[in-house]
Amino acid sequence: MVNFALQAKEDQHPDGSAAPGSDAPVQLAVNKLEIRYGGMVALSGVSLDIRQNEIFGIIGPANSGKTSFLNAINRMDMMRSNMTVTGDIHFNGVDIRQWRNVYALRRQIGVVFPLPVGLPMTIYDNVALAPRLSGKNLSRQALDDLVERCLRRAALWDEVKDRLNSLGSLLSGGQQQRLTIARALSQEPKMLMLDEFSIAVDPVTTMRIEDVLKELRQEMTIILVTNLVQQAQRLAHRTAFFLNGECVEIGETEALFSGQVKDSRTQDYIEGKFG
Repeated sequence: MVNFALQAKEDQHPDGSAAPGSDAPVQLAVNKLEIRYGGMVALSGVSLDIRQNEIFGIIGPANSGKTSFLNAINRMDMMRSNMTVTGDIHFNGVDIRQWRNVYALRRQIGVVFPLPVGLPMTIYDNVALAPRLSGKNLSRQALDDLVERCLRRAALWDEVKDRLNSLGSLLSGGQQQRLTIARALSQEPKMLMLDEFSIAVDPVTTMRIEDVLKELRQEMTIILVTNLVQQAQRLAHRTAFFLNGECVEIGETEALFSGQVKDSRTQDYIEGKFG
């Protein structure tokens, strides 16, 4: 497997923060990944490494295999009878198929989907659900503290602290998306995957969530799938370009967006010539 993590040199993110260096641990290692839905190949021959505490961007047009990639990491093939995954995916050095409890794996790898998925319960209970189900048996005070901490980290606490017992479904779309992030954070994941998180929220809310992600990258690894190439440019340390089920190339984000590409298709997509 080509170890992109070892090939990459230590760099800085455009906002000045240090990117994980070449000696940073590899948190996710993918080798020769292929995903099929029945007879249709959604992704083929993907090999890449993602370093601990980096924001790894994935860009590309619709139907390029980006969401399928996330689904494979989160073992969604168990829930889709026509989805077949071959190849190797190692998370923290362990093959994800060796996890007997897939729910324990998903607690380690949080997901935020394109559209906010609000649970039919209060704001408080939306965030408290996962800790309650984990069997940690937290005291009420500890649970209160965790809910507040997650809502603060999702930049939502100040807007909802006086109505925690209101239904989460009554929040605005942008607030519901931030509630979804708070719910994912309540599981204290090692990795957070975001799939087009800004597709249903306004630009102001998008920037607020981006600020949250800039802070979270100090604590966890983030995989950011986005159709907005400028968003990847703002946030990602490294970026992969997917096209027609292929990972065309991976590079330091700053280099890719300054024209240092290996494949002309990458440059064409970044410049908006297709997609």
